[in-house]
This record gives sequence, C-alpha cells and structure tokens, in this order.
Amino acid sequence: MIKSLFFVARLVLAWFFVLLFAAIVISNSPLFRHHSTGGLWVLLVFLALLMVATGAISHLRRVRLIAGHLDEDTLGNRQRRRVEVPFEAGEAFDLVEAAIRELPRTEEIEAARDSLQIRAKVQRPLPYGNSPLERLNPSTWFGHLRNQIYATVTPGDGTGSVTLICEPEASAWSDWFRVDDATNLENAEAITRAITRRVAERRRQEQQRAQRSESEKERTVARLNLLHAQVEPHFLYNTLASAQYLTRSDPALADQMLGHLIHYLRHSLPLTDDALSTLGEELERTRAYLEIMKLRMGSRLSLQLEVPDALRLLPLPPMMLQTLAENAIKHGLEPKPGGGTVWIIARRDADTVAITVADNGRGFSDATAGTGIGLKNVRERLRLIYGASASLSVVSNVPEGVASTITVPAQSAASKEATP
Repeated sequence: MIKSLFFVARLVLAWFFVLLFAAIVISNSPLFRHHSTGGLWVLLVFLALLMVATGAISHLRRVRLIAGHLDEDTLGNRQRRRVEVPFEAGEAFDLVEAAIRELPRTEEIEAARDSLQIRAKVQRPLPYGNSPLERLNPSTWFGHLRNQIYATVTPGDGTGSVTLICEPEASAWSDWFRVDDATNLENAEAITRAITRRVAERRRQEQQRAQRSESEKERTVARLNLLHAQVEPHFLYNTLASAQYLTRSDPALADQMLGHLIHYLRHSLPLTDDALSTLGEELERTRAYLEIMKLRMGSRLSLQLEVPDALRLLPLPPMMLQTLAENAIKHGLEPKPGGGTVWIIARRDADTVAITVADNGRGFSDATAGTGIGLKNVRERLRLIYGASASLSVVSNVPEGVASTITVPAQSAASKEATP
C-alpha cells in the first residue's frame, strides 16, 4: 500500500512542479499580466493533477491484474527478464524470435543471428480507449509512445540464457511523468510464456518420439521372442530325435551331437532386452548350431570361419549371426542335393566391422532373398540399436549362393580392446 501511494505521489508531485512552473511563466507573460486568470489556472492545474493521479491508479490496477501483486519490479515501465532455455544458443534464438514475432502490433523487427540479438518496436494499445477526458491528462499531450523490445541470447554449455528488456521508446527520465499502463509488463510476461510453452512443446515431442521408439523396440523384442518360440522347439525336437536315433545306430555320434547341443544351449542363456552379446559369444552359439546341422547333413555341409581374435569382443545383438546361418542352411544348402559350404567372415574397415555369412547354395531363385521375418527382424533391431550407422545387405554370392553382411560401428570394439 505504501509503495502504491508513493508511486502515485511521485507522479503527481513531478507534474505539479512542471505545471506550477508553466503557470508562473504564462501568468507573467505580457498577454496575461493584466488579466485576472489566477483562479482559472488553479482549476486547470487541479484537473490535470487529478487526471495524472487517475492514470497512475489505473496503471497500478492493471499491474495487479496482470502480475497478481505490486512491487518495485512490476510497477516500473521497464521490465527485465532472464530465461534459461535448455537448448543450444541457435535454437534458443529461434524460440525467442518466434515468440517476439507472435506479439500483436509488433513491427520493425531486427534479428541478428550471428550476434544473437533481436530488436523490435511494438505499438502500444490503449487499454481504456481514447476518452475525451484523457486530453486533460498532461502525460498524453505529447502523443502515445511505442514500446520496444531488446533480447539477447548468451551461449552456455548446451544451453542458451535469454535476457529480455521491454521498455517505452523514450529515455528513462520520462518515467517520472508517464506510465505505460502495464503494457511492457504484459509484453514481458507474454514473451516469457511463449518461450516456456515452446520449450515444453519441444520436450513433449521428444518424449513422444522416445515413447514411440520404446514401443517399437518392445514390439521388435516381442516379434523376436515369437520367432524364437517358433524356431527353437523345432530345432530342439529335430536334434533330440536325431540323437535318439543315433543312440541305436551310432552311440559315439549321438554323444557328439548331444555335446554340441549342450554347448549351444549354454550360449543361448537369455539376456536382458537391452543387453548386447559379443561377436565371440554369437560365433560360439552359431558354430554349435552348424556343428549339429553338420552331423545331420553329413558330408553335404562344411564350415569355414575367418574371424580375427581382435574382433571377438565386438558388441553384437544376440541371435543375429545365427539367423543369417539358419537362412543359409534352410534356403540355400538343405534344398541343394549336393549341399555346400557356409562361410563366416569378419573384417574391420576403418570405423566399421563387416560380418558376412555366405553360402554356395541355391541362391535367390529358390531362397526368400531377404523377405523373410528373420532378416526383417535383423534390420529392425539394427535400426533401433545403431540408427543409421548399421546396416544389413543381402546379395548374390559368386558363383552361386547368397551372402548376407551385417555392418556395425567398430568404436565400441576398439574401446574394449584397449581395456586391460
């Protein structure tokens, strides 16, 4: 209450002295020296001061309506805000510029992106209209001023700090005689709200993208589990049936097959959904699978491995290598009367590692040519885990068969190699 009274009294006293000085000068001029106009001047000064007080009280009332309280920061014609934006300086600059351009009656916008500065002029509205009585208010005798906005963005560590200044288009001394009817407070609050809204919207979009990515990942894991549920029982059934048959005809070979099955199951212990296996672990699992298939197919299947020991620590999603080997057997070598060979080759090239599973089977003419659920699953998992930095290619092998190559980043492998 005291601050409000002091604010009104300051404006009234400032105009009182100005009007008193003007009255003295005019009353002493030759035109008015012989006229009895003292009472008229007193009346005019009283009405003018009354309008000044009324304007100041209206300003206080509007400040309270907008800010909800009165203090030194909200009462003034010049408003300063500091907003921390959790984006780098360029994005923060774009947010501030868009927020300023959205203000009503904005004009003469100057945006300097290199120096991260924005200047703008804003036409000042008349909150209470243009009443004839307002002509008695001396603060309106010199016309209505515009407001101006000055915003700068200070770069930080991945953030941008916005300094916002909203003020009248006049020098600071004019604040002793004029009020802005809280229009600069309104502009500062509107720009701050717009920046906050845009930041919240950007965060919401990021959360939605993350949720969609997580949902896609969950669906991929569910499809992978379904694939396992479809493949594993048939593989185990066929292997156990073959082992049972061999126990009667060739116990030593049956024992060998069960040993490979145990080795396969040992390397097939479930991992968490987000856990990565290694190329070495996946190679052992796939090798055990191929050894079992080799016992079933006999001399129709041979295996050749070319994987450097330095690459065995390469992180790799589980079951990808075996999926490629299963495709080579199922679609390439099993239908071929004479069988053939499966090659597993790993090579490092600069920042990537290429893992190839090739066969000299029947090729694309009888194979699925990469349209099966297994290869689709491999591609989708590579995209979710590595983004655009990993890929799967399926091409014809020369002179016959199919070659499937997984390419993944090698940086994680290099870091593991350097670990003592």
